[in-house]
Amino acid sequence: MMVGMSAALPTAYLDRIGNPEITGPDLASLRRIVAGHAQSIPFENLDAFTGREVALAPDALTAKLVRGGRGGWCFEQNLLLHGVLDTLGYATTCLAARVVWTRPADAPPTPRSHMLVRVDLPEGPHLVDVGFGGLTLTGVLALEPGVEQATPHETFRLLPAERSGYHMQALVGGEWRTLYWFDLTEQLLADYEVSNWYLCHHPQSHFRSGIMIARPEPDRRYALGGTRLAVHHLAGPSERRDLQSPAEIRKVLEETFRLDTSGLPDLETALGRLFAA
Repeated sequence: MMVGMSAALPTAYLDRIGNPEITGPDLASLRRIVAGHAQSIPFENLDAFTGREVALAPDALTAKLVRGGRGGWCFEQNLLLHGVLDTLGYATTCLAARVVWTRPADAPPTPRSHMLVRVDLPEGPHLVDVGFGGLTLTGVLALEPGVEQATPHETFRLLPAERSGYHMQALVGGEWRTLYWFDLTEQLLADYEVSNWYLCHHPQSHFRSGIMIARPEPDRRYALGGTRLAVHHLAGPSERRDLQSPAEIRKVLEETFRLDTSGLPDLETALGRLFAA
């Protein structure tokens, strides 16, 4: 179990994600936990955008994501999930990935700035990742390269990388797109804290200059990038519209993404930067 993670946490956490049925540390329960988490705890970077620290300590994750009505980015989301799964009796290993999504094919490698979690089950090793923004996994993937795997949303697959590790890919718009590269080397909290600090503080961090918010529903995905809101329907075309003011963005954050923004009194001032260009 993650050091400092309370054994009482699962009760509050499970209430936060809709109280999915838990029949044991098994695959069926894991699938229900992941689906509930993804739909209930949005991906968001509002702390970094408004100049606040993002803390990865267990009590901070609980206060923000479980009791505070907020979301978070990959380290927050997957560290929380990892800690809960451990208290529920799952065998987990924390992993790290180099993000490839939206980058040119010849771009140099990125740092290991993304987190995912391996879960070992009687059926074999599986992967969960509730922190990849607009393509957050809403299902559980078997660690089986070359197999197309359906989830409640997109189809995913793992491909062996040229030298070692795996490419995580999703079928988006009829095309296989690589999200990230990862291997099975275990990561510690200290490894994540380095990238977490970079994303919070480095001038080139895109999480400081803009907002990225995402949350899936059973039949769609909502995504907010800057001032543009997108709704990606699973059974139909996507819709997009530009929001016109900081107040309208805040309303969408609260109503569409179900975020409690009461602890961010300076949010609308910060959102004004998005309209200053």
